[in-house]
Amino acid sequence: MLMRTDPFRDLDRLAQQLLGQSGTWSQPTAMPMDAYREGDHYVIAFDMPGVSPDAIDVDVERNMLTVKAERRPVPKADDVQMELSERPLGVFSRQVTLSDTLDVEHIDADYDAGVLTLRIPIAERAKPRKVEIHVSEGSHRQIKG
Repeated sequence: MLMRTDPFRDLDRLAQQLLGQSGTWSQPTAMPMDAYREGDHYVIAFDMPGVSPDAIDVDVERNMLTVKAERRPVPKADDVQMELSERPLGVFSRQVTLSDTLDVEHIDADYDAGVLTLRIPIAERAKPRKVEIHVSEGSHRQIKG
């Protein structure tokens, strides 16, 4: 149902973590995600703990889903001295190519406990359905074996 658009992004993310670099808007860091089908919906969950909901941007252009988020530093008071800072700051981004079988016009987004969850309905044309068979009266078929 979806494809990663950049197979080398995970390698870049690992290198940035090892080198202690964070993302910028021109070169964002990837964010981890899960994707699965649940009934008549496709669900994609992005981990982004510590990100304010107003710093999240979700765009869809045709079948390309783009999620960007920015984890901003906590405002420091004059009497606060930072002893250790391991949580990455900066911009995180993920692009996912969605299948044509998904209804991108009706995406539902929810942000709870640091997880952005997108629920995308499966298009009616992609759902399995029974095909009714009509039998003409008076026609006979004989099967020979």
